[in-house]
Amino acid sequence: MAPIVLLLLLLLLAPLPPSSSEFTVVMPDSSALVDAPQTGFSDSARTDPAEQRAVYEIMEATGNGWATSIPDVCRGRWHGIECMPDTNDVYHVVSLSFGALSDDTAFPTCDPARSSLSPALLALPHLRSLFFYRCFTGSPQPVPAFLGRLGPTLRSLVLRENAHTGPIPAELGNLTSLRVLDLHGNHLSSSVPPSLQLLRNLELLDLSHNQLSGPVPELNLPSLTVMDLGRNLLNGRIPTSFGRCNSLVKMDLSRNRFSGSIPDSLCDLQNLVLLDLSHNRLAGPLPRSLGGLRSLAALILTGNPMSSAMIPKDAFAGLAALNTLILSNMGLQGSIPESIGELGSLRVLHLDGNKLNGSIPESFQKLQKLTELRVNDNQLMGPIPIGREMLWKMGKKLRLYNNSGLCYDMSYGRYEGIESMSGISYCETEGKDAASARSHTTKHYLSSTSRDGGRGRPSGLSSSGAARKLHLAQEELVDLIAPLLVSLLVFL
Repeated sequence: MAPIVLLLLLLLLAPLPPSSSEFTVVMPDSSALVDAPQTGFSDSARTDPAEQRAVYEIMEATGNGWATSIPDVCRGRWHGIECMPDTNDVYHVVSLSFGALSDDTAFPTCDPARSSLSPALLALPHLRSLFFYRCFTGSPQPVPAFLGRLGPTLRSLVLRENAHTGPIPAELGNLTSLRVLDLHGNHLSSSVPPSLQLLRNLELLDLSHNQLSGPVPELNLPSLTVMDLGRNLLNGRIPTSFGRCNSLVKMDLSRNRFSGSIPDSLCDLQNLVLLDLSHNRLAGPLPRSLGGLRSLAALILTGNPMSSAMIPKDAFAGLAALNTLILSNMGLQGSIPESIGELGSLRVLHLDGNKLNGSIPESFQKLQKLTELRVNDNQLMGPIPIGREMLWKMGKKLRLYNNSGLCYDMSYGRYEGIESMSGISYCETEGKDAASARSHTTKHYLSSTSRDGGRGRPSGLSSSGAARKLHLAQEELVDLIAPLLVSLLVFL
């Protein structure tokens, strides 16, 4: 299996959100190599002798000394090495892959205690793809600067979860043909080098899960499709130049220390499908031009302290593709805009942990695809505009507790277990005033709080027969497969 496809599978199985797209490494035009399917070796075909010696050294450096017993490394055809011939029937190494992605892969494994990246890589002038996965975990080492001299043929450099330390070498900016740069899951420190701006052909940049710090340089990469800088220590403002990376489909800057406001320029990214800026230090207000992100399917801003900010009335108008909107724990105030109810594709909506007041808009009745709603821990009151069928559909994924006085309108039909499931009670019967309704709800919260340690959370959905148990089992199944499905929607 090609290493870039295996990389896709690995990224899809990673915690949310998954992290990258599948990219077929497009080979460069070259008069020296024959870019055509190879049906076999001729009797006279041989590996370039200098490249054969280099492969022996590279294999030895990773603890694979057995390779020296192979008379011809290209004709040996083991998994992890790919070769192509030139017009003189001499084979050249174009791809090397190391590391056990799974039990089904047959790439050469590394000896973590003594493996290293050999300078013999420089003796492979036709190398297009280099892939190392979990190879140096027992002997952490920097990313060697000599990789920047691998030449103009290199299209994919993946050094993933290898425990690399130190800075990202500025010399990587010399790899101007590079389309994939994946340094995910190492211990890289220092800052993002400005020289990455020279990688004008880059399509995937994954520097996530490291210890990178400082401001991010201005990057204007017109071919970039996936940018993942999540889970670092990056700070300062989000560069406005990111809004000129017009090909972006995914931008993940989550769990850093970015501050300031969300740049309006990001709203110019017409192809953007996922935008995750969660768990930073971004301040309000929310951009009113978010509606310009016509392709956006998931917007995740949770955990940014936008105290006193309000949700603009028409901030999300026009986002017809939006299916996930996460605005939890942001200190948002004011009412919930009616326009959110016009997002017909919405499936997941989190507004919990804010200071939102007023009632839930009647327009929420239009959200027929909604499967998860959290508005708990706000200051909302009044009847919820959600019918019995929708309550049944969402089940335990509907969270309404810890509000000023939300209640369920019995005109939708009585729903057994509403108190334990959602954290609210029935609205008072007709003829009672609103104050009485709020008083009744407050009493319910007090009793619920005493049962649940002071937070008023529902203890779980009460049983009402086999049908409801089946429904909950189906929900659990959806929980298992949903991350993979969302990844496929976003990245394929």
